[in-house]
Amino acid sequence: MIRSIVAFTSLMVLSLLFIWGGMHYHILQKKPVVTSLSTLDIKKGDTLDSVIRQLKAQHIAVNSLWFKLFAYWTHLDRMLKVGEYVLNKGATAGDILAQLKQGKTRQYSITFPEGWSFKQVLQAIHENPNLQHTLSGTELAGVMEKVGSDQSHPEGLFFPDTYYFEKNSTDLELLKRAHDKMQQLLASEWEKRDKQVPLDSPYQALILASIIEKETAAAAERKTIAGVFSRRLKKGMLLQTDPTVIYGMGDDYQGNIRRSDLREPTPYNTYLNKGLPPTPIAMPGKAAIVAALHPADGDALFFVARGNGLHAFSATYSTHEKYVELYQR
Repeated sequence: MIRSIVAFTSLMVLSLLFIWGGMHYHILQKKPVVTSLSTLDIKKGDTLDSVIRQLKAQHIAVNSLWFKLFAYWTHLDRMLKVGEYVLNKGATAGDILAQLKQGKTRQYSITFPEGWSFKQVLQAIHENPNLQHTLSGTELAGVMEKVGSDQSHPEGLFFPDTYYFEKNSTDLELLKRAHDKMQQLLASEWEKRDKQVPLDSPYQALILASIIEKETAAAAERKTIAGVFSRRLKKGMLLQTDPTVIYGMGDDYQGNIRRSDLREPTPYNTYLNKGLPPTPIAMPGKAAIVAALHPADGDALFFVARGNGLHAFSATYSTHEKYVELYQR
C-alpha cells in the first residue's frame, strides 16, 4: 500500500513538473519579450549570466531559470559566439536562444575601392568605429609580416572589395583577408597569363596592373593601355606615365604636374627610370590585373587623354603630338 502511494505521488510530481516545464517552454517559444528593436553585444569571456543581465538591462523580460535551463539543454553555454546580435521587435526568448545558437551576428561592411592607396585603406579602417583597432603607427612597419607577406612595402597588396565583418573584428584580421584574397587572385591569374608578357613575376604584374588602374577607368581601354606599356617594356622605352610620378611626389602633389616634377629623380619617376617602378602605386582590381597579363595586340606606343574619360592612341610620336595639340593644348 505504501509503495503504491509513493509511486502514485512520484508520478503526480513528475506529471506536474512535466506540465510546468511544458508551460514554460510554451511561454519561452510564444511570448514576445522584445518590445523594440534591440542589440545584444557578446564579448569574449561573456557567460550566460552576463547575457541575461544585458537582456534585463534593456528591459527584455526573460525568465533567468528557464532561459539558462534551455540554453544548457542545447549546449549553448559552451558555444556562445562573440558578436553583435540584432533582436527584432516581437522576438521571444526562444527566438533569442535560437539566434545565439545559430551565431547569427550582425554584419558590418567596409569598402576599399579600386585605385585606392594603402594610406587611404588605413584611413578608412581607422575611421570605422566597429573595428577593433590594434595597429598603431609604430607597428605599421611590421604589418606585412603580420599578414603573412614576404613583401615589406604594403602598396597594392590588398584586394579592393567590400568586406563584411562582425563587430570588434580586428583591423589586422581584415587586412589579412584582403591580402590573402589578392594573393590568391594574383596567383590564379598569373598561371593563365599570356606567355609573351614582359613580366618576370606576379609582383611585376601587380605593379603594371596598378598603373593601368590609375591610367583609366574605362573597361574597354584597359587591355589597350596594357598593350602600350608591354610594347614599351619590350623595346626598352621609358613608360612615361604620370600616375607613377604623382605617387613618387607623395604629399607634394597638389593636383598638377609641373615640368620640374618630371625631372625630379624619385624611384617612381618613369620619365627618368626605365622599366617598372619598384612597387605598385595603388590597389588594382581584377580587371586591371587581367589586362596586365593579357595585353591587346597592336602597334600603339603612345596615348593621351581626350578629356572625356577615354584616350587617343598612336603608333608614332608625330601622331601623338597632334593628339596632344588637339586634346591637351
